[in-house]
Amino acid sequence: MDIVSERLQKPGVQPDLSIVVPALNAAAALPRTLRALAAPGPDRNREVLVVDGGSSDGTAAVAGAHGARVVVSPPGRGVQLAEGARRASGSWLLFLHADTVPGEGWADAVSGYCGDPGNLERAATFRFALDDAAPAARRLEAVVAWRTAALGLPYGDQGLLISRAFHDSLGGFRPLPLMEDVDIVRRIGRRRLDMLDVAAVTSAVRYRRSGYLRRSGRNLICLGLYFLGVPPGAIARLYR
Repeated sequence: MDIVSERLQKPGVQPDLSIVVPALNAAAALPRTLRALAAPGPDRNREVLVVDGGSSDGTAAVAGAHGARVVVSPPGRGVQLAEGARRASGSWLLFLHADTVPGEGWADAVSGYCGDPGNLERAATFRFALDDAAPAARRLEAVVAWRTAALGLPYGDQGLLISRAFHDSLGGFRPLPLMEDVDIVRRIGRRRLDMLDVAAVTSAVRYRRSGYLRRSGRNLICLGLYFLGVPPGAIARLYR
């Protein structure tokens, strides 16, 4: 299944930017993200690809109704990201989670970054934010800001903006069951990563459901196991 958008991509025109959104049973969160991605901007043309991993809640129909191009893929975020990149046509790629909404001014920031020739072998992420007014959310945002700046380890919920040529030279996303985001940013390297001055606002539903401390602690344990060389498949079983 491959539904081409007529709203965002002009027929016969090579897009400047391809936005790849992996999704699985994301029908409730996806409309907000896609509405934000349809915001006008200085880029001449863009396409949005929603890579559906076999949803049972109508995710593909929701994506198509909002003007996205829908690509069906086996489940697994690493697999879906790799498939989306393979299908994308743009000279720049923006990878974004289905429950993450880029903030106001994102299109200008992305266009400015892509237009700088000095960024052709660099990559950028958004600033992490949560849609929760709780103090725990602000504390987590501060920790993520430090981790991104000091360690060069943004996660996938901050998005990833990268030129097609640089992405391909790195080998792109690997079909890992977990840690696919950490894997690629490690190959990019901290010195080649920038942070755009725009927030990417992620749903805090999972943090509220699991508890901020519990979920953050589990994420930290998974990251530690990954750096100790534990296979991502084993880490994924613990994570789930």
